[in-house]
Amino acid sequence: MLELDNNEELRLMLKVAQMYYDNDMTQSEISKELGIYRTTISRMLKKIREKGIVKITINYNLSETFSIEQQLMERFALKEAIIVPVTSDEKKAKLKVMGRACAQLVGRIVQDEDVVGFSWGSSLAEVINELEEPSESNAVFVPMVGGPSGKLESQFHVNTLVYAAAQKFKGTSVLIDVPAILERKETRDQIVESQYFQNISDLWDKITIAIFGIGSIGMKGTATWNSFYGNELFDELERGGIVGDICSQFFDIGGNLVETSISDRTIAVNLERLKHTKYAIGVAESPEKADAIIGALRGRYLNVLVTTEETARAILERTE
Repeated sequence: MLELDNNEELRLMLKVAQMYYDNDMTQSEISKELGIYRTTISRMLKKIREKGIVKITINYNLSETFSIEQQLMERFALKEAIIVPVTSDEKKAKLKVMGRACAQLVGRIVQDEDVVGFSWGSSLAEVINELEEPSESNAVFVPMVGGPSGKLESQFHVNTLVYAAAQKFKGTSVLIDVPAILERKETRDQIVESQYFQNISDLWDKITIAIFGIGSIGMKGTATWNSFYGNELFDELERGGIVGDICSQFFDIGGNLVETSISDRTIAVNLERLKHTKYAIGVAESPEKADAIIGALRGRYLNVLVTTEETARAILERTE
């Protein structure tokens, strides 16, 4: 270790600071030029910051959405909040930038041996579209809900999304060949008791990353709503104070699950399971969906939220 008097030490620290921070030299380059061990340079850089010779500040103003993300994380105890600014009013443009942001997160966190669950919908389709192909993975991809009983564009079907995600990661996909909502409870019970379903249920218990959309009662009348529920369910949901759903399971503004006439006919992962998942990622946008997202956040069904800036602001305003 160098032994220097105070003046010489200060002069040397200023020299190292200039070389490292102003001249963008590496520690190895500084070590070679000054004839000082690299480990000594590393200790000096730490001391330089401690003594205030160099003060590092982060300009949070460069990211307009950073403070919004922090507010959401603190208010709802989230692991992450990813808020994307959107300049276009077009729905497709919003879904694309949101999908890209979520895809970057998913590409970062998926590891070998993960079990990754998906729901269905246009938001998740964009996530899959924006995924870059990472290195080969042993992850398993599984649907968290049955398919639609009505007409739904195949690109939004849960099996399509699961298979495409597995292809991107070079992992394994497990598909589901039963509807999300059965006509009779007895049929649902028979399926649940089958060995086929038990294999899927076992995977649901092992999900480490869940990626899902958040439905809103305000979306009644859209093609995706009609594909799953039809208009006849709307009145019942409205009377029950329901604001949204995840995987065809409904909740109120407080996040409380609400039993409906289709609850005992639905095949989907139990939302309580999501509370114990390493990453439970909700992907949804639109100020009209704000109440549904708030309910999902209050119910703690997600610990990561991916949404647009306008939606995030609506959520914060309504939960002030």
